[in-house]
Amino acid sequence: MRLAAAQMASGADKARNVETAIGLVRRAASAGATFIGLPENVAWMGPEPERAGAAEPLNGPTLSTFAQLARDLSVHLLAGSVLETGAPGGRVFNTSVLFGPDGGRLAVYRKVHLFDAEVGDGATYRESDAVAPGDGPVTAETPLGTVGLTICYDLRFPELYRALSAKGAVLFTVPSAFTLMTGKDHWEVLLRARAIENEAYVLAPAQGGRHTEGRMTYGHALVADPWGLVIARASDGEGLAMAEFDPALLARVRKNLPVLRHRRL
Repeated sequence: MRLAAAQMASGADKARNVETAIGLVRRAASAGATFIGLPENVAWMGPEPERAGAAEPLNGPTLSTFAQLARDLSVHLLAGSVLETGAPGGRVFNTSVLFGPDGGRLAVYRKVHLFDAEVGDGATYRESDAVAPGDGPVTAETPLGTVGLTICYDLRFPELYRALSAKGAVLFTVPSAFTLMTGKDHWEVLLRARAIENEAYVLAPAQGGRHTEGRMTYGHALVADPWGLVIARASDGEGLAMAEFDPALLARVRKNLPVLRHRRL
């Protein structure tokens, strides 16, 4: 199975963002990808005060469009993440949905770890002001094996990935919108660490570029293999990182260095 991680720079125009995402998915499918991931906040990255108005239910137009796209192309499609209505306290969820080749929902994951931080770029991030956390790990069964779903800031919490690994995950999805400041120092090393620790593939679609005044993301969408090597990386701007999922390599790494069987804690 060929993997593809998309990179784009979503803004406040939802229709334009979705159209860009559709184009990238079609491009990936035409190049042979059968498991395609889109970034976090794929449909909208506009001004914070407008966040609630950009949210939709799971059966809303954005996810319905992606479901139809997966069906039309007969691919597994990770709809990055979207803002989902219905969270408690008037907030929204940051939700990642994996669609199967028939357009059916295989998994729905709501981001557990919310980005409340000051990273030195002059901005203060308070995701929890508007977004409610999800309630636990989520996996999906696919032809390549068990897939563990995560989103962006989750990457800093290895215990989540260990829990997904314990559920049998052989591939982690990490749709992200890493800040420029944190991305340059932490993005690749964290992705490679999660791959190495769990001897799993990592598919990391990414937002990359300028979204609103003062908001830029790092990009560098990539795919890492179970040995922790980056086997595909997107260049600057819109694009794709594409690589093969090799079950023989996965089995060999886990046989020769069986860390998952050596755990004591």
